[in-house]
Amino acid sequence: MKPLIHSPVSPLKIILAMAFVVTCWGYSPTGIHIGLLAYDPVHLALLRFLLASVFMAVVALCRGIRLPGLRDVPLLFGLGFFAVSLHHVAINVGQQGVSAGASSVLAQTTPLFSTLLARFAFKDRVSLWRWGCVLLGLLGVLIVVAGDHGLGSIDAHGLLILLAALSWSLYFALQKHHTGRYDGLTLVCYTVWSGTLLLLVFLPGLVEQVAVAPLRVQLAVFALGIFPSALAYLAWAYVLAHVDLSRATMTLYLVPPTAMAIASFALSERPTLMVGVGAVVVLISVLALNLERRVVVQVANA
Repeated sequence: MKPLIHSPVSPLKIILAMAFVVTCWGYSPTGIHIGLLAYDPVHLALLRFLLASVFMAVVALCRGIRLPGLRDVPLLFGLGFFAVSLHHVAINVGQQGVSAGASSVLAQTTPLFSTLLARFAFKDRVSLWRWGCVLLGLLGVLIVVAGDHGLGSIDAHGLLILLAALSWSLYFALQKHHTGRYDGLTLVCYTVWSGTLLLLVFLPGLVEQVAVAPLRVQLAVFALGIFPSALAYLAWAYVLAHVDLSRATMTLYLVPPTAMAIASFALSERPTLMVGVGAVVVLISVLALNLERRVVVQVANA
């Protein structure tokens, strides 16, 4: 019997998958901004992930996923809390006072918080280079927040976007240190479902808001639930299955400029010069963090 020969994956498919992910996640701040025209932040998060949960249930039925172990249930709810419930409620409330473009930049600070967690929560050694990257990134954050609506308008909304980024880094930390028994699709499904269950505390009042929301808002929220919250994760899992993680994450630096372009077209937002400068500073700091990690991995494997 001849052995099965796996045909190589087309680079074009990988590039298209990456472009799809960047576009979906770039749309998210604009979709949130439109959704907030008719929904309050908690109901917007709940409706978005009810849609995502139904979609992921269909995918799970078609593809098949394993049942979770009983001992993993608290962990899965922890993942859902940080990746879905806390992250999206914080980002929705925060975006009430932060532009879509600035929000996309602040949300990219997750690696900076991951570095702080590595040092203070997991007692990992953090190099001087990484501390410099964190300080540079925080400077960029200050520039973005100050430049979004002016120095005199700095309030807690920008801090809530940073709380969302911190929540995302806690999700990654939990995933890294406590999982490995589930494939990507299974983990995404249970994360989305558990986070949605936690959001059900905000169910009262949702039906009334759905009934009066205009069609434009309904379409924007539907797109939020299907594309950034479901399909993008499946496409990202496909990318990670065929591309090294450090190389794949480089494409995520295209999310803020994509988000700014979409917001400029859909919302007529024009980012200020300070927001642009702050965005460059933040992205350079995060890029420098990842470049150091690649060098460390290469040296370790040499």
